[in-house]
Amino acid sequence: MQIDLKQPILQKNDELAAELRARFAEHHVFVLDLLASPGSGKTSTILATIDALRDEFNIAVIEGDIASNVDAEKIKAQGIAAVQINTGGACHLESAMIKRAVDALDLERLDLIIVENVGNLVCPTDFDLGENAKVMILSVPEGHDKPLKYPGVFQVAEAVVLNKVDTMSVFDFDREAFDASVRQLNPTAPIFPIAATKGEGVEEWAEWLAERIREIQ
Repeated sequence: MQIDLKQPILQKNDELAAELRARFAEHHVFVLDLLASPGSGKTSTILATIDALRDEFNIAVIEGDIASNVDAEKIKAQGIAAVQINTGGACHLESAMIKRAVDALDLERLDLIIVENVGNLVCPTDFDLGENAKVMILSVPEGHDKPLKYPGVFQVAEAVVLNKVDTMSVFDFDREAFDASVRQLNPTAPIFPIAATKGEGVEEWAEWLAERIREIQ
């Protein structure tokens, strides 16, 4: 006899995620779940996104890490509300964790919550957090073959942010092959090439996100 433990875990997670989604919708808050591997530049992308959108929207960040609060402190230093979630070894965030973090935020005053998921390209794809969209960040140094190795994360992403494009000449990154692989897995997802620390390409990515936020307001 085989016992499937994953299904009841996901079912419970999805039920709570549905409650969170209704709660976010009631307050017209857009929730973005950012997925990426360690070192891809998630925090720098979040900071660049905040800088591009903060004049129009009220933003908060939920930081997911196995340990430490380094990234949350960087966000707070910019005057943005941030809640740290330490998973204690878990490779993903779950809706129960998000609920506890959201309870510490004032949804009445927010337009956008950015969730920085734990750095992992596998586990987070299965867990609904009540988000409006999942977005994948890949950095050029990670290689153009990542869609072939981790197809699931690219399939669930509504957009793909290609970060650190300013290093393209240094690394053997085949942009044409990367785009083709993403298109095969997810024909509708736009690809936004950016250099987050330099602000390059951020405007187009931020405007895509802004349009999504405006749709629910």
